[in-house]
Amino acid sequence: MKNTSLLLIVVLFIAVAGLYILHFSGNKSNGSGSDGSDEGIGSSELKIAYIKVDSLVVNYDFAQEMHDGFTRQQEAFSKEYSDKRSRFESQAASFQEKVQRGGFLTQERAMQERDRLIGEEQQITRLDQELSTKLSQIQADNNKQLLDSLMTYLKIYNKDKKYSYILNAGEILIGDEAYNITKEVLVNMNARYTKARAK
Repeated sequence: MKNTSLLLIVVLFIAVAGLYILHFSGNKSNGSGSDGSDEGIGSSELKIAYIKVDSLVVNYDFAQEMHDGFTRQQEAFSKEYSDKRSRFESQAASFQEKVQRGGFLTQERAMQERDRLIGEEQQITRLDQELSTKLSQIQADNNKQLLDSLMTYLKIYNKDKKYSYILNAGEILIGDEAYNITKEVLVNMNARYTKARAK
């Protein structure tokens, strides 16, 4: 379950990161070409780099911490649901056994207990839906925080590097490793995160 949730986080993050990186790169390109000139196309000033976002997310300390927190929350929700479900199933089995042996004094009392159990089961179903919604929201919030963290750092990083484009390697079929800046970005982001936590 832990590996599945991490994989899901990575896949969602890659998808969103790809859109954001392309969005920001596209804005920069549109701005520079507003005079209608083709002078920049094919220019030696064009600098491109790429990041293996899936690798970055798996090894980024902040991402791992959020994943661990998500897993703990997922386990807590799962336990809450399982405990209530087990308690209900035990009560339902007791009710069935009591009905079969004629343990209720009146049919009305048996129907009251049946209705109570139906209401209990409906509450458990609603709880399952609520917990799933909460987990989805937590995951979406985590992905947004990760993306914000990456984009914030890349803007700072690119002030000195001045890349024309920083691409998501997930969208690249073949790429020269010389343009892969994943390790450098990861080391610096982890250093920034460690420093921020120490404050």
